[in-house]
Amino acid sequence: MEILKALNWRYATKSFDPDKKLPESTIHGIKRAFNLTPTSYGLQPLKLVVTSDTHIQKQLYEASYKQKQVKTASHVFVLCIDKIIDKNFIEKHFKLVKQVRQTPDKILRPFRDFLIDDFSKKSNTQLRAWAINQAYLAIGNMLTVCAVEKIDACPMEGFDAKEYASILNLNHSNIEPVLIMPVGYRDQNDEFSKFEKVRRPLEEVVIEINS
Repeated sequence: MEILKALNWRYATKSFDPDKKLPESTIHGIKRAFNLTPTSYGLQPLKLVVTSDTHIQKQLYEASYKQKQVKTASHVFVLCIDKIIDKNFIEKHFKLVKQVRQTPDKILRPFRDFLIDDFSKKSNTQLRAWAINQAYLAIGNMLTVCAVEKIDACPMEGFDAKEYASILNLNHSNIEPVLIMPVGYRDQNDEFSKFEKVRRPLEEVVIEINS
């Protein structure tokens, strides 16, 4: 399968060519992949912040423990979660479902009411953990799309989320940065691009259960 070749080609890029920029059409495609990612209940408790401003990237670089991918990338994607996931959040989702699909209220109401009740019983810690899980789904989807399109990328957790929120003016937006993904074209001198991919043997990580 071509997609397997693409996944074998990709690696966590350690250094990008700062002189090469991805076209906006390509960036738009990655945004679409983010938005098309399946999420639990379809609720999408996520936001995506995108920057290609070199001044901002230099500030983010400092807040990323000086990992140079952030500074040399064509664009930096910052995956964020919604801080407030409540009754209004869920009702807004179901209003969109009704608008798009023209689904009658009598069909939507039971599931909507179930989710409102279920989520009202969760602590803020549980809701945050649930939302972060959705961000990981999204970044996985985005990485696959990047691989297929021969876009270099690096998923990253190592950054100061509070500093990111301050630099990106997110402190009053009710969203929290949780993951970042610099993208661009690999620096041809990045030695990591030449390394063999290291994965445990398939038979060690896949458990077959047959009747």
